[in-house]
Amino acid sequence: MGIRPGRSVRDMDKVAWTRFSKTKPRRSYIKAMPHKDLNVFRMGAMKPGYTTEFDLVCEGDIILRDNAIESARQTANKHMEKNTPMAYYFIVRVYPHHVTRENKMISGAGADRLQKGMRQSFGRPVDRAARVNKGQPVFTIYTIDANAGHARAAFTKARKKLSGSFKIKTRITGERIGT
Repeated sequence: MGIRPGRSVRDMDKVAWTRFSKTKPRRSYIKAMPHKDLNVFRMGAMKPGYTTEFDLVCEGDIILRDNAIESARQTANKHMEKNTPMAYYFIVRVYPHHVTRENKMISGAGADRLQKGMRQSFGRPVDRAARVNKGQPVFTIYTIDANAGHARAAFTKARKKLSGSFKIKTRITGERIGT
């Protein structure tokens, strides 16, 4: 069996028991941190001539798993690299701090002798996620005005990989961004 669907972990009303400490491990709620799928946060080339900024902004509070963020990042970056090579700067604005847990259940004959069901269930850490609030940008692309259509197309492709609703905010200035 693969991973559970994103709808099972995307609610923000759940308590985030994600305390993990390397220096004081006895105080940690999570004893072993799951591996992270999202490793690259900055792509492209930061040049002083960029005049347009695009943000992919979340329209509601949601929890996004790191494998979904990584998939959206790869899609947007691949589109920008193919159409505007080295003429953009791409930033991932969220970090997967939140640890999602799962209470693994056995089904089938004789399963009642192997587990206690939901009694005192805390779950084992299975994945990491990012808690994103309403109005918070998930991705940012800096580019020139001529590449604005490509940046919008990249974010349109990327938001299909993420659960929830997102909008693209544009900021066009006459002066240079990121000098």
